[in-house]
Amino acid sequence: MTVSLYVIGTELTRGIISDRHIPFLCESLARMNYVVRRAVIVPDDGSIEAELEVCASDSDIILVTGGLGPTADDLTRKIIAGEAGVPLVKNQEAWDELYRRVGERIYGANENQAYIPQGFDLIPNPKGTAPGFRGSFERNGHKVTIVAMPGPPRELQYMYLNYVEPYLSNLAGYVEKQRDEYSVFLIPEAKLDDLCKQCNVPDVTWGTRFQDLKISLYVQGSTAENRKVFIKKLRELAGEGLISDGDEKDACTLLTDYLSENKMTISTAESCTSGLIAKLLTDKSGSSAWYWGGGVTYDNSAKTALVGVKEETLKKYGAVSSQTAIEMAKGIRSVSKTNLSVSVTGIAGPTGGTDDKPVGTVWLGFSSAKRPEVAVKLQFMSISRDSLRRRFATAALVLLRLYAQGCDIIDIASHWLYI
Repeated sequence: MTVSLYVIGTELTRGIISDRHIPFLCESLARMNYVVRRAVIVPDDGSIEAELEVCASDSDIILVTGGLGPTADDLTRKIIAGEAGVPLVKNQEAWDELYRRVGERIYGANENQAYIPQGFDLIPNPKGTAPGFRGSFERNGHKVTIVAMPGPPRELQYMYLNYVEPYLSNLAGYVEKQRDEYSVFLIPEAKLDDLCKQCNVPDVTWGTRFQDLKISLYVQGSTAENRKVFIKKLRELAGEGLISDGDEKDACTLLTDYLSENKMTISTAESCTSGLIAKLLTDKSGSSAWYWGGGVTYDNSAKTALVGVKEETLKKYGAVSSQTAIEMAKGIRSVSKTNLSVSVTGIAGPTGGTDDKPVGTVWLGFSSAKRPEVAVKLQFMSISRDSLRRRFATAALVLLRLYAQGCDIIDIASHWLYI
């Protein structure tokens, strides 16, 4: 069966952001033995209408992502309805869900998101306000099925994996090979692929899905025993703590589950991450049960005034040092009386680096009521300020869980060769 794939977004055609949908979707489609005739990026200007005219007669499936928002340039619904020769109609399920999310704000532009082409089936979107839809129509005696999905990666990937991929798999008669799922932290996607190749287990294949704070890894094929051999080799290459079973939990969830199970509390002192760790922790409902709070001690004077870092420590060793990281962690735990604390101080760039402390350098400090304080130095490859902050925060969350479990985190981190 043949597929045409369209990604809609003017920010893509102008080079403002990079597309991540085409590789993600094409990998899945190829695995199910679909033939992708074309994968095209088009702007939010109605260009998709002419594209659909072309592919409707030579493709069995058309996948469209984007253009389902509430604004005037979100034309996907109208254009697909026109291609199918049907009107747009209000879908009550979509309306009820949208009203539950936005309330009275639904009246106006938002209500457009509750309309889908007549006769099409609604595809739920638990991660956003724009539902997808799918349906079929005939063009010159040829039946074509069209599936519309939202553009934001978080929404599209969830919708595709949970609703669209199973539908397409069944449509193609594809039987999914048994597979195991893992979450991978801190390792760049290209490096992860290199490490997987080094594992070299017969008939075992893999796929990845990039996300902001982790990479989802899918290991499939061969036997369950061979897949276990594969992941054992991969863990030995990657280092302890960087590969977790399952695809549902990120580093923060793994930590908070452990804290909840053991009735432990934590506090944070952040410099270069500017509260990102606190934000990730408090994104979770019920976080007050185990998170006391923290301080963003960005300037040196804040480190001294808020968490008790000594001025002589800052003068002698600098803000980015093991001594400062430990004093930050001890200081916030002294104030909070929590079981554990973590601190982070580093250089997120793009300026501020030196020969001995280049951009990407970070010191993480850990303090416990039951263990000696520890500081861990990591050196990350510099990609961007935002990327480094996310990686600093993820490393802190991974290591804090291992520290709480009594592990030697200095030794563990020393074997992280690929961050």
